[in-house]
Amino acid sequence: MQRWRGVLETPDDWPGGVVTIGFFDGVHRGHQQIIRRAVERAHRAGQLAVVLTFDPHPAEVIRPGSHPALLTTPAFKAELLERLGVDALCVQPFTPEFSRVPAAGFVHDMLLHRLRPSAVVVGENFTYGHRAAGNLETLRCSGVTDGFAVEGVRLLRADDHVLSSTHIRACIADGDVVTAARALGRDHRVEGIVVHGDARGRAIGYPTANLATTAYAAVPADGVYAGHAVWSGKRYPAAISIGTNPTFDGTQRRVEAYLLDFDDDLYDAHLAFEFTERLRPTLRFDSVADLVAQMAADVLATRKIITPATDEP
Repeated sequence: MQRWRGVLETPDDWPGGVVTIGFFDGVHRGHQQIIRRAVERAHRAGQLAVVLTFDPHPAEVIRPGSHPALLTTPAFKAELLERLGVDALCVQPFTPEFSRVPAAGFVHDMLLHRLRPSAVVVGENFTYGHRAAGNLETLRCSGVTDGFAVEGVRLLRADDHVLSSTHIRACIADGDVVTAARALGRDHRVEGIVVHGDARGRAIGYPTANLATTAYAAVPADGVYAGHAVWSGKRYPAAISIGTNPTFDGTQRRVEAYLLDFDDDLYDAHLAFEFTERLRPTLRFDSVADLVAQMAADVLATRKIITPATDEP
């Protein structure tokens, strides 16, 4: 998949094709429906499909301090888009200056002159331009005038909700990773770098990888989860704990995992945790022995939920 940063950096020899536009956080099933339609339309016509997305999240620029929790890192979003057959990815920096570009300027100066769309495929609630002045209908009017097709894709509904990144974030914040996974079409993932912890886990027979998560990561509610750790292209069954370690009077919220049947040095490694099912809330135990007994039960529950074999993510 070809990639570049900023519409103005579009390669001079870019032939144009079908463009789809959105932040696409999570690349959830609703996003997938839009993107697959753009890819299908492009490839059927012998053209290329390009995704135009943004960084950072527009909310942080328009309302500083309101950055939502993110369902995907930029790198993982790109990986998911590539899996869907996208040919090119343009990441437009969302700056204060860009936020003030009027709707007509966005279409003429950025889409037409740089990405050269034969068609634009977007969700039916798509908006663009300063103060979201542009919408699907104004885009269609521009398409008629400037010679490109516009297709609006109906929003996907699930569990009596419009399937949206906002709804998925709410599920994750509540610890409902099963509902989130249904909406995402995969287990929710949190990424980061493995850092040193208190080494208590190793002392009691359950060494954990402590994750310094990426900025604004959508971390699930405190509790213990069955899931996977993804490292170097392989997935390992893991019991994942989120919380402050109340048994040891901890105050710092941590994201850590015990990788089943795994013994390797992970310090400073880039790791991802994937959450399959919440096993229980975070608890305070009266003794370390009680904690160890519960951890053994958590590992057993994880084994029953997760297939132990490693495989590709």
